Amino acid sequence: MITVKCKIDASIDEVWKLWTTPEHITKWNYASDDWHTPYAENDLRTGGKFKSTMASKDGTMSFDFEGEYTKMENHSLIEYKMADGRKVDIYFVSLEDGVEIIESFDPENINSEEMQREGWQTILDNFKKYAECL
Repeated sequence: MITVKCKIDASIDEVWKLWTTPEHITKWNYASDDWHTPYAENDLRTGGKFKSTMASKDGTMSFDFEGEYTKMENHSLIEYKMADGRKVDIYFVSLEDGVEIIESFDPENINSEEMQREGWQTILDNFKKYAECL
């Protein structure tokens, strides 16, 4: 598994809402400035499904990132299986001065693990910037 993490200077309630609500997901879920997420849906419950459309801003490429939740504990844990079968675990750890998010995922076999780590870390860093600017 590959793990990325960061600390957010915000309350657990705010972090959870921004991480799980589609209208917020579309504002931070991208790995580079020339991509964006024009669409997101989220049924946050065990057995619920999610889907985000990630697209290049020039309109030449897009793909759906989707999966099903396998476990969800409000304000502390989200586990899901992506459409290709890979697993992801996300821990939300309340601290005195914010929240630490620790995200671990099974790598795919097309891109290098370093490239995958950098992409997922960039998305997490974008979330941090978004959450701390509100």
